[in-house]
Formats: sequence, structure tokens, C-alpha cells
Amino acid sequence: MDYLQAIALGILQALTEFLPISSSAHLRIFPELLGWGDPGAAFTAVIQIGTELAVVLYMWRNIRDIIVTWFRSLFNAELRSHTDARMGWFIIVGSIPIAAIGVVMKDVIEHDLRSLYVVGTMLVVMGIVLGVADRLGANRKQFDDLSWRDAVLMGFAQACALIPGVSRSGATISMGRALGYERATVTRYAFLLALPAVFGAGLFEMGEIANGANLYGWGPTIVATIVSFVLGYAVIAWLLKYLSHHTYTPFVIYRVVLGLTVLVLLGVGVLTEW
Repeated sequence: MDYLQAIALGILQALTEFLPISSSAHLRIFPELLGWGDPGAAFTAVIQIGTELAVVLYMWRNIRDIIVTWFRSLFNAELRSHTDARMGWFIIVGSIPIAAIGVVMKDVIEHDLRSLYVVGTMLVVMGIVLGVADRLGANRKQFDDLSWRDAVLMGFAQACALIPGVSRSGATISMGRALGYERATVTRYAFLLALPAVFGAGLFEMGEIANGANLYGWGPTIVATIVSFVLGYAVIAWLLKYLSHHTYTPFVIYRVVLGLTVLVLLGVGVLTEW
């Protein structure tokens, strides 16, 4: 049964990781509704590696160019103004807030902030934030316009996703849209910015799987990670194509409805806190 649950959770992770609807919220809510219990922060962090590997595969050339140009720019001053070299620094600087806060607040994040009341509330609040930012944000900035200020601001926005229900991509996209970046650009940047954070968190949490302090052991966790990788690639391709012609409005509505539903179910006792 653990493996069937792991496959289901891997599918859920892949379907929700790249959409601004919070994969961690879904991995907290739906297992609880099905009576499986909380899979835990470690399980969630590790299987997210699968979806980020899908990002690496899908954006391989872009990622390769950023790494190569950034490294070469360390020894070649002429390359330091190149978009790819600057992007490398922006990703590094933008990753510092989530890494620092994640380490300092590890216990709070893994326990107190996994409250379903917190998850439901954050789904609603950040859904509204995303909707407002998307509606008011201009479509005038692209990759070449990214600045140090914007990179830092989007980095702090991403750090808010340490709270389940916020959504890593949703928080970054909300900040990016508020700063005037067009949808496809800020979504691609959100994917790139997430790579160090997700890989770092996944590797950091592997010890929790190894010592048994988790609902699932290594076998189910690996299966869920593989499933999330395979399906995640298709979701990335669909989302980037979708955003070239549509807004985030359907995701905003979905977040608010899901969040309110969770809060109502908690209120009537269908869902319990832990």
C-alpha cells in the first residue's frame, strides 16, 4: 500500500509543483483527506527533486549556458555584463534568503507551519496576492531587464514558500508580476530560482528518510520521486505554452476555493488538525 500511495503522491507532486497552487499544500491536504496521514516535510522535500530534475532536462541548454558563462566570467571581465553571467549571480543571491531562513527555522517549518489552518489560510491569502499582482502588473520586463534589486526581492518572495500553502512558484511569480515582468519570463525565472533551493532542501532532508523519522521509507520515496520527474516534464511544457496566451486567473480561483474548503472541513470536523 505504501508504494501505491507513493505513486499517487508522486503524480500529485508533478501536477502541482510548477503551477502556482502549492505542491506542499496538496501533499499535506489530500493524504489527510484519504486517511493516509501527513507524509512529512522530509518526504515532500525529497520527491521535489524529481520535478526539479524535469526542469533541468527541459531547460538544459539555458541552464548550461548560465553555468558556463557565469564560471567563465569569473576570469573574463568582458563576460560579466552578459545576461547569462548576470543570471547566474541573480540565482545565487536570490537563493540566499530561502536557504538561510530554512536552516534557522527548520523545526518551526516542519511542525508548526504544517498546520492545516495555516495551509488553508495561505492558499486563500496568496491566491488573492497572485490575482492582484497579475492583474496590475505590467508586461514590460524580460530576462535582460532583471536587476539586483529585483533578484533579491524575488528571492525573499520565494522564501515565503517555506510556509506550506504559499507556493514557491506562486510567491516568486507574484513578486515578479508586481515588478512588471511578463508572465512567461517570470515563470521561467521562478523555475531557475527554485533549483538550488529544492535540490538543497532535498539533500538536507535525506537524513530524515534514512533515520526512519518519516511516514515513508526509501523505497516509496524513490518511486514517488521518479513518478514526479516523468510527469513533471509534461507539466512544464504545458504551463509555459499556456501562459503565452492566458493569465493566472484559473489558478487564483482554484487556490481560494481549495483554501476555503480546507478551512470549512476543519471547522465541521471532517479534517482534523493532526
